[in-house]
Amino acid sequence: MQSILVVDDEPNYQIVLSELLKEEGYEIFTADSGESGLAIVRNTDLDLVLTDMKMPAMDGIEFLKKIKEHNQDLPVILITAYAEVEKAVEAMHLGAFTFLAKPFSNQQLLASVKKALEHYALVREIKRLRDEASPRSGFAGMIGKSASMQMVYQLIGKVAPTASSVLITGESGTGKELVARAIHALSLRKDAPFISVNCAALSENLLESELFGHEKGAFTDAISMRKGRFELADSGTLFLDEIGEMAPRLQAKLLRVLQEKTFERVGGTQSLKSDIRILAATNKDLKDEIEQGNFREDLYYRLNVIHIHLAPLRERTDDIPPLAIHFTEKSGAMLGKQIDISLDALRLLVSLPWEGNVRELENTIERAAILCEGNTITAEDVQPESSSLQSSHQWSEGFELNQFIPTNLTLPEVLNGIEERLVKEALEEADEVQARAAEKLGITKSLLQYKMKKYNLQRKKH
Repeated sequence: MQSILVVDDEPNYQIVLSELLKEEGYEIFTADSGESGLAIVRNTDLDLVLTDMKMPAMDGIEFLKKIKEHNQDLPVILITAYAEVEKAVEAMHLGAFTFLAKPFSNQQLLASVKKALEHYALVREIKRLRDEASPRSGFAGMIGKSASMQMVYQLIGKVAPTASSVLITGESGTGKELVARAIHALSLRKDAPFISVNCAALSENLLESELFGHEKGAFTDAISMRKGRFELADSGTLFLDEIGEMAPRLQAKLLRVLQEKTFERVGGTQSLKSDIRILAATNKDLKDEIEQGNFREDLYYRLNVIHIHLAPLRERTDDIPPLAIHFTEKSGAMLGKQIDISLDALRLLVSLPWEGNVRELENTIERAAILCEGNTITAEDVQPESSSLQSSHQWSEGFELNQFIPTNLTLPEVLNGIEERLVKEALEEADEVQARAAEKLGITKSLLQYKMKKYNLQRKKH
């Protein structure tokens, strides 16, 4: 139940306001002065303060200042006489939510109260999500409070101080390198180098040279000796991303490094010692790769001493809001301005499939931050890559708008009208089966559900 403090030195007026608000289901506290009202503000978890402007000892302006010192976000609605409007405007500059000039209707009062309460609920929710997005609420710079992420944090904490190899698995974009960096940062090797190599980004020969280095003259372009990542990462950590893409010949060489702690540069004969910790990651099922003859079984067991799996973002939706808040603040800092995100946008983000996982979410937020009007990302600004629509050029060519669409409508009205009609028709044709309707529309089921809610298209009861 939302709680409201009514402050007025006129008992009759105080009673009238209190009874009206009680009938709407609000919990009401009352005070006959700013001083007594301030005591309630300081000792009660309030959602709104409704106060008269003109009161003895402490007027509405002074009362407002004291409230804002205690809780900057708590909304305050001032009730004024017509002659006090200029003073009420001053109060707005000091942080009042709005003011009501006497006489006003019950409907005006209730509408202002509802708006103020919705605003405060939004402010509180955003603050909560920001707290969840802070590094303190995560682990070693990682963000996420879901049960699966808590298990990941526990594993990282246990394995980091050891010298064991770790295999990190998960879909592309889930944050496997972040896990590797967290392990390194919490290990005894934290002051030594952390070096990352993407095994899928280089050809076999280039990857071999990148990992092991080469001697002068080892191949055509080897005009000088070059140290590889095994040497550069000495005493530190080497992260091998997309290990499943490594060629079989290089797998054999890597296995030797893991077994014997020695290697040779390409074109060299001198055996060099290797004091590094190997962390590897893949989005492939390495057991399947072993069965298909693409990955060495002995290397798999060398790498998979400890296994950490990252669940896809769609399976840990609790992490989406704090991640979205984090990326919003990051995008705002990049653009040099304060950017917020609406609750409707957050609700939509939670409902989407995120085939590209955290990476896609970050890209979506960055794009929305750049393109949004004003300083708040709304649901309309969210355009995830995995839910993008195909170009309409083919069917729209030669289409005469004036035949079907009234010319006095705005673009949002036209688009919303068409979208609502298409969603309705798709649901009817699919006999209200959402999965079929979504497939017909070329969108995800989650996005369809969002649009049904948007247009108040409730599922029909049979």
